[in-house]
Amino acid sequence: MAKKLRIASLMLHTSPLEQAGIGDAGGMNVYVVESAKRIAESGIGVDIYTRANRSGLPEVVEIADGVNVRHLEAGPYGGITKDELPSQVCALMSSFMHQEARLASNYYELVHSHYWISGQLGWLISERLSIPLVNNMHTMAKVKNLALAEGEKAEPEIRAIGEEQVVKASSALIANTASEAASLVSLYDACPDRVFVVPPGVDLKTYKVGAGKSAARAKLLIKPETLLLAFVGRIQPHKGPDVLIRAVAEMLKHTPSLKSRLKAVIIGGASGSGQGEIEKLLGLARFLGVSEVIEFLPSVAHEDLSDWYRASDLVCVPSYSESFGLVALEAQACGTPVVATAVGGLRTAVADGISGLLVDGHDPRAWSATISRLLLEPEKRLLLSMGAVEHASHFGWDSTARGILDVYDQVLSRGIKKSRALA
Repeated sequence: MAKKLRIASLMLHTSPLEQAGIGDAGGMNVYVVESAKRIAESGIGVDIYTRANRSGLPEVVEIADGVNVRHLEAGPYGGITKDELPSQVCALMSSFMHQEARLASNYYELVHSHYWISGQLGWLISERLSIPLVNNMHTMAKVKNLALAEGEKAEPEIRAIGEEQVVKASSALIANTASEAASLVSLYDACPDRVFVVPPGVDLKTYKVGAGKSAARAKLLIKPETLLLAFVGRIQPHKGPDVLIRAVAEMLKHTPSLKSRLKAVIIGGASGSGQGEIEKLLGLARFLGVSEVIEFLPSVAHEDLSDWYRASDLVCVPSYSESFGLVALEAQACGTPVVATAVGGLRTAVADGISGLLVDGHDPRAWSATISRLLLEPEKRLLLSMGAVEHASHFGWDSTARGILDVYDQVLSRGIKKSRALA
């Protein structure tokens, strides 16, 4: 009987069991879990290794048929931040090897790491087990440092060095977009032949037009006449929630009559460099005199989030850089146009003028003008809504999984580290 192919997937600094939008959990969590489920449906086993973030967790948790989460023990549960996690790579490797030793010989054929910290451990596992390493960076220090928000701390040089090492050690690198692939080559000297573009997907069963805007608003107790703007994501400077607040202030300055109808919701929790950010944003809203129209909500589950997308007139993504921007894709799948910064993967996630509009830079006046124009032109929003659904329909997770499997196939069939092609 042919040996079943199994993949060791690594995402160390955030658990696939955590809800996206809380702490360090974000789009990468969604990416890893959703792609793993589809890969497992093709008959390939996926074990997702993550650091145990609290005591009493079982060593293995099955989250779908063929997909397990395996907890690695390293350092005090609550005493290590993401930035400090590289100091625990040796402990993580030890924990991994103890678990791997109890598995069948040659259990894994390939290791797939997500983010540079996971790539560091993946590099060691690849060398130890003589199997290929595939890496997704998701975000890169050199790219982020080229577009920092005002007052945002630059990513440390040690991260950039670590990313360079992972690039060199990887048999293949998966980029979300052609833009990200170009950055890997130009900024990290990646070999072009080892860089593959596989766009992320969206859960088209959860994020869909469904019963439409009216039903979503009735469920969320939002008045039909409300002009609703939404920001969804982790609350940190790099995501640009302050840009939306400043844009709202500009809109109300020029069109005061909007105040009785306008509402902007900011959905998500603080993380990373955003600790204390919600308090700062509340203060900014008070200072600008727009507190009445700005509402902060905690991160919500996927099913509820889809209602917020459907209920909104526009979803705003004013990030300073994005490797892709899953929020933009989710919103569009629900039929809601997106206004986003013209950076990185957002240029792919949003079809400018078709499914939404892209804004150059972060000038609140430019954002205000773009948003106001769309709010005052319902016919234009309707056309963009139809384009949004069509655009998002091309980004299902099944397509992402097929792209990842193609990369696995090429890596294994090349004879890099170990020769074995996918059946």
